[in-house]
Amino acid sequence: MSDSGLRSGAGYWYPDESSTRRAVEVLSAMRTYRVSEVSMRRRTRERMAMGETDLIAIQYLLRQQRKGELVTGKDLATQLSISSASTTVLIDRLVRSGHLVRKPHPTDRRGIVVEATVDSDQEVRATLQEMHRRMLEIAEGLDVAEAEIIVTFLRRMSAAVDEIDAEHGGPAEHGGHPTDASEAP
Repeated sequence: MSDSGLRSGAGYWYPDESSTRRAVEVLSAMRTYRVSEVSMRRRTRERMAMGETDLIAIQYLLRQQRKGELVTGKDLATQLSISSASTTVLIDRLVRSGHLVRKPHPTDRRGIVVEATVDSDQEVRATLQEMHRRMLEIAEGLDVAEAEIIVTFLRRMSAAVDEIDAEHGGPAEHGGHPTDASEAP
């Protein structure tokens, strides 16, 4: 293949073929969305004065609490893929900031569970509610066929990325992020 086929606008490393151009346009749109989402998450963390792991931990705890599930420090460490020492530091920091509380485990006398506070739930909802409303509004504008195509495509893309991670010895899960909009706070 000549260099000219690789430079004609389809993408700097993709050939200039019709199906490839469409695919590159889709991937480019996904990258643009990802940049917007990362920027929104950064602004959210700044408004809430917390780090990425802190926000992910709180969102996870809120999802589990809505399901009626108890969360231990070990559960949190597993979900976040961090050490028990890092989990203790994280929990201590979030307890000090008023976002979490430690409580005795109801069935394990020596166990402790962690819960997000009501204030934390309200803060996350107040911060993220408008963004979620806008995203839901756009998704509700899709007809059934469009929604099915997008869901199938995104699930296949997630599986492809997860397979690459698994092949290279990395984690093959979604990093603790909700995979269902109903799980998002």
